[in-house]
Amino acid sequence: MTSGFTTTTTTRPVSTSHAKLPFVSCPTTVHPKSSTQLAAATPDLDVIALVAGQENYGFALVALGEGVYSFLQAPNFSNIKVLLPPVVGAVLLAAVSGPMITSGDAAAVGTGLWIATGTSLALGASYMLRLLAPPSDTFVPKEVAALGFVVTLAGFFSFSQNLLVDGFVILPNIPLPELLPMPPSDNGV
Repeated sequence: MTSGFTTTTTTRPVSTSHAKLPFVSCPTTVHPKSSTQLAAATPDLDVIALVAGQENYGFALVALGEGVYSFLQAPNFSNIKVLLPPVVGAVLLAAVSGPMITSGDAAAVGTGLWIATGTSLALGASYMLRLLAPPSDTFVPKEVAALGFVVTLAGFFSFSQNLLVDGFVILPNIPLPELLPMPPSDNGV
């Protein structure tokens, strides 16, 4: 496979403090062979479905496990507010966005990733509210909520990265200024 570029190699004298080498061969000039434009890569929906689907269902299980664990630490009716956000989030992730992400249809995968990203934001807000709440005997230690918040951050960045990298969200391009050429270096390279 060719890279589309040719290189010109020249031989120059080089002197270093460690060793005296009379000549070293190094590439100095790069000339493009053709003016081919790069085409956007088509995302492989099977790979996206596999990877994002595993992330989605894993996140749903972790959120559900955290909610059940937190509720069982102090099971009473006033503590149900600790259980509801993770249960609703897990249902959204497993029953709504999960099948969409693993469907293999580009529009459904994108929508499922949007739903998973929004769910991770909502769960993160729920954990943040638990972290900011004053200490109480009915709540679980804040370390559990902090761990849940870290997991939701990872979920948010994973889902949003899939949206951006796989082309479901396209950010606007801004023109960059032309850079001045670099002056020749003193070391002869």
